[in-house]
Amino acid sequence: MPRFFIDYKPEKTITVTGSDAAHIVKSLRMKPGDEITFCRNGTDFLCVISSADETGVYCEIIKTTPSGTEPATDLTLYQALPKSGKIELIIQKTVELGIKRIVPFISERCVARPDKKGFAKRLERYRKISEEAAKQSGRGIIPVISPLLSFDEAIEDTKSSELRLICYENGGKRLSETVIPSSKSISVIIGSEGGFERGEADKAAADGIVPVWLGERILRCETCPIAVTAIIMNLTGNI
Repeated sequence: MPRFFIDYKPEKTITVTGSDAAHIVKSLRMKPGDEITFCRNGTDFLCVISSADETGVYCEIIKTTPSGTEPATDLTLYQALPKSGKIELIIQKTVELGIKRIVPFISERCVARPDKKGFAKRLERYRKISEEAAKQSGRGIIPVISPLLSFDEAIEDTKSSELRLICYENGGKRLSETVIPSSKSISVIIGSEGGFERGEADKAAADGIVPVWLGERILRCETCPIAVTAIIMNLTGNI
């Protein structure tokens, strides 16, 4: 069933305008009497379309339920910014797998080094990718894509999580030895091309962030966050 996101708390009806209305009518060819689902903050609103044209779709709510697709564990990815369009693939696939938030940051080995103002211009596109991936995978929320941080800011930002991890190619515990199935919130820090400098890994460990190891094979920077998200979702019973 088609799913769309709304940014307000509805009462008995939902009205859709703009590009979503045009998509519902022209692309999906939906009409009065068809059922459609809207989502807001982890709540699903099952609706029936009462009237529709390209300028507006009007729906009556027939059932409200918690979204059954949202993981019980809030997982935040802190991703050192990779070059090229790799961040777009990372956003798309980790959103499909259940990530809650993605926080890009700049580390010492980042090749791509936009300033915060320059990165802010890309955020709208990245957030649109997150929304489209959330729709496609049936999510109940649109995972947040945060503004660009420095490495130190990223470390500070992880402190709201119960479990804090950093993927480090030079050693650490295995994910299976580290992730607690009952964890309600987890932060994981992942490097860009070339991983992390020793000083960065030491700084993270000194702050209480646990280094984790993914085995002998070295994963590409766009593969690692996808693999780690899937593994953590599995270990916490969310996949």
